[in-house]
Amino acid sequence: MNLIETFQNLVAQVPELVQPLIVALAGAVPFIEGEGAASIGIIGGIHPVIAAIAGIIGNFLCVLVLVLLSSGARSAVIGRNQQRKARLAATGGAGGVTVVEADDEADGSRSAARKVKFRRALDRYGVPGVSLLGPLLLPTQFTATMLAATGVSKARVLIWQAVAIIGWTTILSVFVGSVVHVVS
Repeated sequence: MNLIETFQNLVAQVPELVQPLIVALAGAVPFIEGEGAASIGIIGGIHPVIAAIAGIIGNFLCVLVLVLLSSGARSAVIGRNQQRKARLAATGGAGGVTVVEADDEADGSRSAARKVKFRRALDRYGVPGVSLLGPLLLPTQFTATMLAATGVSKARVLIWQAVAIIGWTTILSVFVGSVVHVVS
């Protein structure tokens, strides 16, 4: 049994009042996200609007936590590197210690290649484009984390991720709700 079937079975087994919470929980899972969670809820018998709202909330709360964590981690790393550089400058670089810039683009690894692609997309389409088109390729959780890690402001990332989550979840909820209505 896969994760989607697990959530569908769980939605069917819990009381009606708890079903939106299960949908919200599913929305926090990468690759299921708000649109998948809303679809699970709609197919499980939840009203499409309630399922969409629950999926959006679950997806956005997960993105919010990840953006705050990755932004905080970036700030800590940059602060530590600046302190290290200041110490080296004060001591005249004694001890043979070399500060290496965090430039993954020079690294020949597969991860570095992905980062370069992401950076090019960010330069080309901006935060709105990456946020709105990102769900076609990557979960919003990954896109939001990468945006925050590159130094984009938390508010900007969160606003555009909210727009993307609401938009994609609404589009898929309308589609799935229409199909369920026509079939039943």
